[in-house]
Amino acid sequence: MQNMDEEQTATLRKIFQMFDQAKTGFVECTKFVNILNTLGQTFDEDELNERILEFDANKEGKVNFDNFCSIVMPFLEEDEDEAMHEELKEAFRLYDKEGNGYITTGTLREILKELDNKLTEDDLDGIIDEIDEDGSGTVDFDEFMEMMTG
Repeated sequence: MQNMDEEQTATLRKIFQMFDQAKTGFVECTKFVNILNTLGQTFDEDELNERILEFDANKEGKVNFDNFCSIVMPFLEEDEDEAMHEELKEAFRLYDKEGNGYITTGTLREILKELDNKLTEDDLDGIIDEIDEDGSGTVDFDEFMEMMTG
């Protein structure tokens, strides 16, 4: 199974329980289309059916929590990562007006203030020191990405 953090595991467990209303410890394979639609995920139905066959090898028509996660996770990860990456790239582009491939730590300070107006100057200094490890006064997209997702 993919590496999932505790938050993802908890979320998937809630979803699993929603679709395992009889508390059998299994979710019926026929419910996967509905589950992914509920989660707002785009998916290829053939790919989904292949994954179901792979994890319901005995063709019982139902899967336990671990197999449920193995079937659902790839659809969630791809979508989430790609969407997040695109949104961050777009945000970065907005602030990198000259298209230099970096933003100044001053600009970053403004972004952080907009995101959380409770941050003190000391908080901001700490965050910026952590991100701008080389002290260049600039942050490239990878450093920005790491900060936003790390």
